[in-house]
Amino acid sequence: MGHLGSHYEPRYYVMANTDVMSEEKVHKLEKDANIMYRIYKIPRSREVKQSWITTVLSTIVASVYALPLVFKLRPDIILCNGPGTCIPVCLGGLILKLFYPLKLVYVESICRVDSMSLSGQILYHFADSVIVQWPQLQKKYPKSLYMGRIV
Repeated sequence: MGHLGSHYEPRYYVMANTDVMSEEKVHKLEKDANIMYRIYKIPRSREVKQSWITTVLSTIVASVYALPLVFKLRPDIILCNGPGTCIPVCLGGLILKLFYPLKLVYVESICRVDSMSLSGQILYHFADSVIVQWPQLQKKYPKSLYMGRIV
């Protein structure tokens, strides 16, 4: 985010209501950059080690919060990574794309060397761009973009 220009302003960050570390990082980054921004919190889709059955319910709950937020903000681009809030926000973006020009970009975690996360596997088919950070991952997913380490 630190490399994005000021033409990507204002910036809206959507994160899980339990994600304190990301919130602190955003405040520090944007304060230093003097960029207009706002943080929105929604319930997390999936906690670490949460069962897959309850994940469906928690993703639905997160979507109830994310969809109206995405429609209200009407972003030009959604740049996302990670499972905590990614899928509900992207779902809102996919619906909004039916009525409003929008780009959806997913950045796969640098930790994913040989296989994509579940979020990445889902969004690979729907996002405008999927960025991976390992060349061997790009070979497995040829529609993805390999840009080296970016996150």
